[in-house]
Amino acid sequence: MAVLELGVNLGPRNLISVKYYSDSDNVIDPKLRAKFLTGLEDFVSEVYGDKMNVISFSNFQIVCYYKMLSLTKTDLDNAAPLLVFAITEKETNPVLVKKHLKEIHAEFLNQFEVHEIICEDPEIFKDFNKTIDGILGDLRFNLDDRISTLF
Repeated sequence: MAVLELGVNLGPRNLISVKYYSDSDNVIDPKLRAKFLTGLEDFVSEVYGDKMNVISFSNFQIVCYYKMLSLTKTDLDNAAPLLVFAITEKETNPVLVKKHLKEIHAEFLNQFEVHEIICEDPEIFKDFNKTIDGILGDLRFNLDDRISTLF
């Protein structure tokens, strides 16, 4: 039960990508993943009038939480999804993960102004990884790693 990766995207643009565990043979470009998730979010919203929640695969799942972020104060229709997602082991409880994703989303909006979020330099977000680690706590570790910290 662990979060393998976590990311924050604004529309098709990846802002933050944190890897806790990765298989070096199957590394996915964060930009490609951001475009995939944005396209899927658009599809689900347009076709079903619903929001993405959990995308389930045979060995892992992607848990998503997002809200639309207005990119300008004057044009409220100009918005993009600010998406926080976690790639987790299959047996990880998505309800618990989503609770943490909501907290990360709220803290991200507390720490950064809209003009900072839409800027083109993701380096301004790198210190936010510590905040993410603090919110996730033990969810960052798989069972073997949790046990090894006890001994």
